[in-house]
Amino acid sequence: MTQQTQDEQAQADRTPGDRPRDSGKVALITGASRGIGYGVAEALVARGDRVCITGRNEDALKEAVERLGADRAIGVPGKAHDEAHQVIAVERAMEAFGRIDFLVNNAGTNPVFGPMADLDLNVARKVFETNVVSALGFAQLTWKFWQKANGGAIVNIASLAGISASPFIGAYGMSKAAMVNLTLQLAHEFAPVVRVNAIAPAVVKTRFAQALYEGREAEAAASYPLGRLGVPEDIGGAAAFLTSDQSDWITGQTLVVDGGIFLNAGVS
Repeated sequence: MTQQTQDEQAQADRTPGDRPRDSGKVALITGASRGIGYGVAEALVARGDRVCITGRNEDALKEAVERLGADRAIGVPGKAHDEAHQVIAVERAMEAFGRIDFLVNNAGTNPVFGPMADLDLNVARKVFETNVVSALGFAQLTWKFWQKANGGAIVNIASLAGISASPFIGAYGMSKAAMVNLTLQLAHEFAPVVRVNAIAPAVVKTRFAQALYEGREAEAAASYPLGRLGVPEDIGGAAAFLTSDQSDWITGQTLVVDGGIFLNAGVS
């Protein structure tokens, strides 16, 4: 019997109410009521992890928890850059599950579109507060509350915009470049007990990135060697790998998940 046949048979034998065996591991995922963050949460729950997810929209967060399963997920509403929210989220995860093995820093914002010459500096500060400083805050807290003594892994969601020029989303790109460097710094300082890696996606089909492909998806997808835009499940799979034992000798890396679009940077 081939592996595919075995997988298909296992799926057929599974009843609708079945859940994967509890892995005993717990993840805190920021900005996870929808989009990439939810895709990551879904992937981790599917392998048996439990998750604490955060998000600004309380209703959307409740719906996400319901879809993930109230026995596997809790939601903590709040803004990622709010230090009080960071503490509450970590404390809630510890109270509910007793541990935080994995942290996925996904919360992000991109409120401006235009040239850097016209960038409002207050907007730039807001972008960095949400996209970078909040990630550091969550990392510090999970380190102190659990990971320093018990180990684990951190995955920072960066962006292809952080490792290449991306016209009109410069503030976002700068913040994601900082996220890549934050990954390097934390990987060095938290070793050997905690592994820290990043994922740099290209355009993923989410509401957050909708302006980059809306009304021209086929045209946008045609520029990708693999012929399509990303979906949240693509990033969820990458995050599942980087928080698994299969990546146990990987730290300080930024995994580009981009459908091959970065290959075009060298093509004239």
